[in-house]
Amino acid sequence: MNLPWHLYLMAILYILAGFNHFRNPGMYLKIIPPFFKSPKLINVVSGTAEIVLGILLMFSLTTQYAAWGIIVLLIAIFPANLYMFQNKKASFNLPKWILFVRLPLQLVLIIWAFQYTL
Repeated sequence: MNLPWHLYLMAILYILAGFNHFRNPGMYLKIIPPFFKSPKLINVVSGTAEIVLGILLMFSLTTQYAAWGIIVLLIAIFPANLYMFQNKKASFNLPKWILFVRLPLQLVLIIWAFQYTL
């Protein structure tokens, strides 16, 4: 069964983002709110999850499960986006409006993933 190109695009984006957790861990460690314990472990788990879920998206047998996994992951990492918005040190000196736009972007990504759960 041929999968749509936008599903492969989504898969590649998650795989690349996942590898970036290992290539540039400091970036992710900086945005993990301090009330979470073991930020290094959180970074490894979330990066690995992105890679695995991205790969699983590309197989029709596992696409739906992977899409649900991505939705859960996006909800789980939302506190990092909120922390970036609220904390100057975690903001990478990005303009406040960009950090604000990132918040509802999570919903857009969830809706995109949800299309593949049906």
